Amino acid sequence: MSDVLSWLAGPLAVWLIVINLIAFALFGVDKRRAKRKAWRIRERTLLLAAALGGSLGALLGMLIFRHKTKHGKFMVGVPVLLAIHLALWFCLRFILPG
Repeated sequence: MSDVLSWLAGPLAVWLIVINLIAFALFGVDKRRAKRKAWRIRERTLLLAAALGGSLGALLGMLIFRHKTKHGKFMVGVPVLLAIHLALWFCLRFILPG
């Protein structure tokens, strides 16, 4: 099991960096579009980016751009996703390698 986790560590780290940057950028772009009353990014796309591992980027985007901070599903959902992602990381890092 430890060999599999070691093999996955590199690609997983790259994925997490990329998806967090994407999530952060999506929130910034959507905020800019909201100010300009332009075509918007769907809420489910923003939440999907967070759910796919970009929860930290999404939360930072929400706070830095002050975007979606009055929407319950974002103010509750994104931190819950982050807590789940951190719990998964903790399990993979400390519990499973055993």
